[in-house]
Amino acid sequence: MTILNPTPRRGRPPKTVAQNRDIRTELIRSGLEHLTEIGFTASGLDKILKKVGVPKGSFYFYFQSKETFGHAVLSSYASYFAHKLDSHLLDNSYAPMQRIRNFVEDAKQGIARHQFKRGCLVGNLGQEVDLLPESFRPMLIATFQSWQQRVAKCLREAQLTGELPANADCEVLAEFFWIGWEGAVSRARLEQSTGPLDKYVELFTQRLAG
Repeated sequence: MTILNPTPRRGRPPKTVAQNRDIRTELIRSGLEHLTEIGFTASGLDKILKKVGVPKGSFYFYFQSKETFGHAVLSSYASYFAHKLDSHLLDNSYAPMQRIRNFVEDAKQGIARHQFKRGCLVGNLGQEVDLLPESFRPMLIATFQSWQQRVAKCLREAQLTGELPANADCEVLAEFFWIGWEGAVSRARLEQSTGPLDKYVELFTQRLAG
């Protein structure tokens, strides 16, 4: 997936397909699976389309270009992951720091379930951003900032409960969390082990404890 098509062909899918299936959603899901494993620049459309059973001509009925398709996949992933974060970080049945640990445990189970083949799409795209259309850069930055804000809010709650010193800079700590987390995820995929994730969250929580 390296060349954009500025003047895409537009073809309508067969009527029965359009009536009975949400092809656009299926394409995004297929793209999400593919891009989290091998990235954007190494990906072609053929395997993504083959899995859904859509010819290239019909693809451009749903997406103006490969670039807009990548935007749709990234937006879908960002929304999915934000929901996952909220499910843990807003869970008031746990203390704030435990909520962060719960997120880590959930992430560990997910990466192991996929046999360490899938990483964080946002992190993956961030590593190859210089090879992507420039339109991806602000989207990636905004996504990371959204995730950081969620962690910062949880850390501020930890201050209120006494789990975190009152003078801690929660915004800086949240940024630090995500910078380190993305590295730990990459290392976990490399080693095919959740060990790097365990080590990272242990060091992060020790840092918070002073």
